[in-house]
Amino acid sequence: MDPRDFVRNLRQEMDRLFSQLGERQTLESESEGKVDVVTLLKLALKSEMEASELAGYWMPTTAEIDVKMAFARQCGDEMKHYDLILKRLGELGEDMSGYDPAQEGYSPLYHYLRGLRTTVERVAAGPFAREAIAEVRNAQFIEFCRAVGDDETAKLYLEIIHPEEIYHHEMGSQLLGKYALTDELQELATSATRSSLAIADELRTLTEKATGMRSIPVS
Repeated sequence: MDPRDFVRNLRQEMDRLFSQLGERQTLESESEGKVDVVTLLKLALKSEMEASELAGYWMPTTAEIDVKMAFARQCGDEMKHYDLILKRLGELGEDMSGYDPAQEGYSPLYHYLRGLRTTVERVAAGPFAREAIAEVRNAQFIEFCRAVGDDETAKLYLEIIHPEEIYHHEMGSQLLGKYALTDELQELATSATRSSLAIADELRTLTEKATGMRSIPVS
C-alpha cells in the first residue's frame, strides 16, 4: 500500500475507536473513576515522565537521524510538560517534594513500548499512537477543567501541552509515512499501533467493552 494511504487508513482506524468514547471516558478510565484535577495532573506527571524516558531510551539504538532527532525533541518536550504540571500542582496547594510518579511501578504500556525494537514499531506505537491518545485525553481534560472552573490548568494545556502533543503525533505520522514502505513494515506498524491502543490506561474501559478483556497482559 502507498505509505501515505497506509498512514491515513491507520489514523482513520484510531479515529473510529476514539469516536466511541464518552466525553470523560479517558479521564474516568485512567483514574479508575476518581476524576478530579489534582488526581489527573498526578497521573499526567507519570505519563509525561514515561514518554520522555521512552524517547530517550530509544535514541541510542535508532539508526535514522531524523527519527533520532524526533525522539530527542519529544524527550525534552515531555520533561518540560512534567515541570509545568509539577508547578501547577504546587499552585493548587499540593506538596510535591519527594513525590515519585513511578512509585507504584511503570505502566503496562511503558513496558510494551520499551520492548519494541524496530524503528517503524517505535514510531507507530510512540509518537503516532500514544500521542494520538494524548490528544484525545488532553481535549477531554481541558473541557473538564473548564467545567469545574480551573481556567489556569485549562490554559496550561490549551496553550502549551496540547499543541506540542499534537505536534508529536504529526511528526510520528510523517515519519511513519517515510519508513513504513513495505507490506512487512506496515504490518509491524499496524500491530504496534493496535497493541498500544489496547494496552493504554485511557482506553481501558472502551477496550473491555469492545473485546471483553479486563486487561491485556504484557511480558
